[in-house]
Amino acid sequence: MKPEETESFVQLLTANQSLLYAYIRSLLPDSQSVQDVLQETNMVLWRRSEEFEAGTNFIAWACKVAYFQVLAFYRDNKRDSMVFNVELVSMLAKQNEEKLAGSQDLQRILSRCLAKLPEQSRRLIQERYAPGASVQSIAKEQGRSVGAVSQMLYRIRQLLQECVQKTLASEQGENLS
Repeated sequence: MKPEETESFVQLLTANQSLLYAYIRSLLPDSQSVQDVLQETNMVLWRRSEEFEAGTNFIAWACKVAYFQVLAFYRDNKRDSMVFNVELVSMLAKQNEEKLAGSQDLQRILSRCLAKLPEQSRRLIQERYAPGASVQSIAKEQGRSVGAVSQMLYRIRQLLQECVQKTLASEQGENLS
């Protein structure tokens, strides 16, 4: 694997850790088991990194690997009293893969809608959702009232919501054609 491909893969892997954790957590009963399976999944993903095709759905591929790691966990821990049957785990996995795919679509659409905002609006949204930020701190920094900043954020969120809804509707319309 070329260095830039390795870097890109590592970025995908790290950026999707929380989604992988959530996926595995939905299939296992306790957080220690989730951590163990996540670690094992990461090792398998790394060993099989050359199999991943850039531009395809990374999270779908990673979830499939995680699914098999969860099944291996249950197989290896049969003696535990809380063992789900394979059909139940499979059903839960399928439902959660669909949810994750939907959330990735929403993130992609939201990013496109954010890019369409005027620079000042986009900057205000970025400031608001920066770690530790608050409407009060932004208002103070900009010399505006808390109410004025809240109202601007409300309007921007409405624009984003409308954009996301329109984009989803148009994409669903295209998929039905």
